[in-house]
Amino acid sequence: MHNGVPIVLTADRTLMSNYFGGMFLGFSSCVPAGFIPSPLYYKIFSPSVHVDREGAAVLAPYGTRKIEAALLEYGFDEKDVIVTSPEHLPQVLGPNTRVVGITETDPLGVGPATTTFRGLFGGLPLMAWEFLRTLLKIRLSGFKPKIFVGGPGAWQLEDRKMRRVLGITCVVVGEGDTAVPPLFEKAVRGENVPEVVYTDPVPLEDIPLIRRPSVCGLVEIARGCGRGCKFCTPTLKLFRCFPVDYILKEVKVNLRSGSHGILLHAEDVLRYKAKGLNINKGAVISLFQAVKNFPGVDSIEISHFALSSVAAAPQLVEGISDILDLDAKNWLSGQTGIETGSPKMAKHHMYGKCKPFSNEEWPDVVVRAFEVLSENYWVPVSTLILGLPHETDEDVWDTIHLVRMLRNFKSLIVPLFFVAMGGLGGEKSFAISDMTPAHVELLFECWEHNFKWLPALVREYRGVKSLTRRKILSLITGFASLFVGQIIHQCREEYGNNIQKFISDYDRGKIRKGILRFTKLYDRILKTVTAYKTNKRNLP
Repeated sequence: MHNGVPIVLTADRTLMSNYFGGMFLGFSSCVPAGFIPSPLYYKIFSPSVHVDREGAAVLAPYGTRKIEAALLEYGFDEKDVIVTSPEHLPQVLGPNTRVVGITETDPLGVGPATTTFRGLFGGLPLMAWEFLRTLLKIRLSGFKPKIFVGGPGAWQLEDRKMRRVLGITCVVVGEGDTAVPPLFEKAVRGENVPEVVYTDPVPLEDIPLIRRPSVCGLVEIARGCGRGCKFCTPTLKLFRCFPVDYILKEVKVNLRSGSHGILLHAEDVLRYKAKGLNINKGAVISLFQAVKNFPGVDSIEISHFALSSVAAAPQLVEGISDILDLDAKNWLSGQTGIETGSPKMAKHHMYGKCKPFSNEEWPDVVVRAFEVLSENYWVPVSTLILGLPHETDEDVWDTIHLVRMLRNFKSLIVPLFFVAMGGLGGEKSFAISDMTPAHVELLFECWEHNFKWLPALVREYRGVKSLTRRKILSLITGFASLFVGQIIHQCREEYGNNIQKFISDYDRGKIRKGILRFTKLYDRILKTVTAYKTNKRNLP
């Protein structure tokens, strides 16, 4: 029997995947476990990262890589620290293992996206299920290392009873670059550690370079935001930008994985090196040129951008499109927040998000930004928040009207239930029981918008390079379009948008057509996969 590695870093199974280079496929992990049958899901959407002979992961979440680098910078020996996937925990755990650190985005499935899916479809979200499975693997190993959990979802584990039930030793809420190494040092020595640690933003000079490649070739170009949206987490307030040479060093590290794609991450990539909210066009253009011209880089993706930045600096969007040679079939995507179409809600909850424009201008800013994005071949994946505190049906209808104005722009609009967190942690989270007919209509407007554009987006999405996989995704999209269309029609026409009654009848078996269609679709997908294997055209 092996003795085990003293410090083991991992993340749940949904985070330990490159999603075939298609970052946005990762959002599929928000659906309930079993919603997509596991063999199909992990084959088509989420293959596990490869590991070497020792069990070390070739790719890992960026946050995990930062903690790995911080531990090595602190003085831990490389042989005493390993990053692995949950499936390979038995290979690296042993009597000498003192600490297991787990990176988590949504460990209990109570984030905005998972809460929404959970409310509509029931069940435990896949990423929460996989987090519990990871903890179970550690427990079943027979060893008893101290378990640390950090990452964007760590706030969900602040409750002491929950930590005790799950067997978690310590939760780190906030940035862990400087806080985690001394905590792990204490744990390795057998000393007691605090149950919950809250950290401050880390100065740039104390943030280490990653040592090994990250999932999707992600490279952080800035931390924080500073716009002060109340529904955001406290750690997103201090805005800091990394120097270009620092960023290029991490680009070089990521190219070692054999991938030629780089994902630039920030809460708003257009504000790189900005002075306050004033866009620094020259700095952003220089950054994109430097990354694009770096030897070995073939493609660049981005994680997030702000619509107010787009509307304020349309020439910058055009400049980035020119650098990346974008066109109608070779477009760029990223996540952005609409959140509401109500100027009143914008003023109450996201005053800084609208800047340099006024809150009253927010709906017009959104439309103008979508126009700019469309003209320059950017496809936004936008979020809306249903159930913001003190929201009225009038506010919801303002948002509905805005969504209708966006119908002709190639994009996705994702409605999310409000979750009490950040500056609104004392409020009540929104639930399916709180939905009025206006909320239901907004939900349906978003679904209709998305299924207008999804078929083309699936066909064109360059993140999915396998024709086989695209065909299967198209089949799934086709089913979802029919299924959702049926739900919308029935709920509108037969239930008057009373979604609570509709779900109750669905659960009692009065509505079954969608399930029958799903069974037929699943059979068809399996036949497609089998046919390609028989013809020796296995999925890469």
